[in-house]
Amino acid sequence: MYIERVPNRNSPPAVLLRESYREGDKVRKRTIANLSKLPDEVIENLRIVLKGGVAVENYGEAFQIIRSLPHGHVAAVLGTINKLKLPELIEKKSSRKRSIILAMIVARILEPRSKLATARGLNKETCFSSLSKLLGLEYASEDELYEALDCLLARLESLENKLAKKHLSEGSLVLYDVSSTYFEGKSCPLANYGYSRDKKKGKLQIVFGLLCNQEGCPIAVEVFEGNTNDTATLGKQIEKVRSRFGLKRVVWVGDRGMITQTRINQEFSTTEGLDWVTALRGTQIRKLAEQEVVQLGLFDQTNLVELESSSYPGERLIACRNPILAEANQLKREQLLQATEKELNAIVAATNREKRALIGADKIGLRVGKVINRYQVGKFFNLEITQRSFSYSRKRDVLSVEAALDGLYVIRTSVEAETLDAPATVKTYKSLSQVEQAFRAYKTMDLKVRPIYHHLENRVRAHVFLCMLSYYVEWHRSQALAPILFADEESEQVKLTTTEVVAPSQRSKKALSKARKKKTQDQFPVHSFNTLMADLGTITLNTINTKLEGKDITFEKITQATLLQQKALDLLGISVFCTQ
Repeated sequence: MYIERVPNRNSPPAVLLRESYREGDKVRKRTIANLSKLPDEVIENLRIVLKGGVAVENYGEAFQIIRSLPHGHVAAVLGTINKLKLPELIEKKSSRKRSIILAMIVARILEPRSKLATARGLNKETCFSSLSKLLGLEYASEDELYEALDCLLARLESLENKLAKKHLSEGSLVLYDVSSTYFEGKSCPLANYGYSRDKKKGKLQIVFGLLCNQEGCPIAVEVFEGNTNDTATLGKQIEKVRSRFGLKRVVWVGDRGMITQTRINQEFSTTEGLDWVTALRGTQIRKLAEQEVVQLGLFDQTNLVELESSSYPGERLIACRNPILAEANQLKREQLLQATEKELNAIVAATNREKRALIGADKIGLRVGKVINRYQVGKFFNLEITQRSFSYSRKRDVLSVEAALDGLYVIRTSVEAETLDAPATVKTYKSLSQVEQAFRAYKTMDLKVRPIYHHLENRVRAHVFLCMLSYYVEWHRSQALAPILFADEESEQVKLTTTEVVAPSQRSKKALSKARKKKTQDQFPVHSFNTLMADLGTITLNTINTKLEGKDITFEKITQATLLQQKALDLLGISVFCTQ
């Protein structure tokens, strides 16, 4: 049986239910019923049933979602990776190992987990996103991930060289700083006790140095033993830039603990083409003030003064005074002084009480020492201790000198003024905040480089390098998505050129407006980076089955993006339908 529509000249076509049959060699048909008066929906359903399909009460019953995988955030990261041509930098030809390396980079950005958990997320039966499907991975074992890490480490030098060629050139500024992160376990040769920036007492750690360009884009990373002094790492980085990257003229920017006088004498003064920008320590600034090289009265008129000193021949010194920082320093010092005086007064009272008075210079001195050491302001007090008494007073002259130095910092550089004037030099030193931002992303909720569970030296190095590549992708992605994030759309370098360089960096008017209104200029809700990724994750890759029209059909369908999600994808310049 079948349904046939028969044209009718001046009336709607007749809809007939007909049947075919044979008479000898001829095929004939007869009409069983006239369906013309039935609604079109009923006629269409009957047509489907006659063809072997299934009639359903509603369309919802006709479709079954077999699987739904979070997809949008994966497409966003993988699309960024492909736009950066990172796969080709890792390995020119597509391979399974390259796909696993890319999968680990994406997983580290979206949801940092152990290698075992990452492997589970790549297996077809246990995956929790579309990542393995997009990369053509049906499965991945933990051992394969470790083998891919080893493969990545073997390409470390080649990758760093390519990144340097892409983001550095002769005369570039190179930002360099070090940090540390702690270990779980004691068997790795790199793990050692040292100064813990994570404030994890009793934990072994490693030290790693991160090298960035002027904008804060990461170029290279190197791992050192946990007890390595910060300044001891600098020599290898200078050699790396000169020999491996082939750059003979660069300007190194490092903090006062990194580029010290010893490093200047041993590394920079002996090598042609190396310039540097750093700052003086507090003791060095105090000495300049005592020598009257820094005339504190000048800062009543200006916050930036360029000066010279015989103690620093061939160098430029730029003294800056930040009044906001000065006020904060004074307030903090006063609070520490008052807290110390409160406890010292208790000792005075103990020496004067009638019963069981505190006596003995040694006992009194012991208690006074504990108080003074606790708040680290002992240099501001005159202390008088006898066998039966204790008194103290503030050193007004010392406090006066200290107050005059509040908010004062001095930039020192070997770069000539024609190349980098005083304001530009200050901006250059402040650009180190970009490396600090990188370390925050490295060690906190973004990439979670810590704690480290690997035990082999090469695996630790590979893990830290993997995190650097992940931050490289995240850095570029954050730059593109800035208009819909709480992040400031203006780069640190742009902001420093438009504001008073000595004052603390201020957020732009656009960023302040976004933070206040919680809306972008296009009236989209403003996201943090993590909530935006969670939002994009609601774009899912759905596997759907239907038996309509008598056919068992399985197909894939991606969730329609919202206006905000589409805005994010447009900013990244990618599509969820194609990440290549």
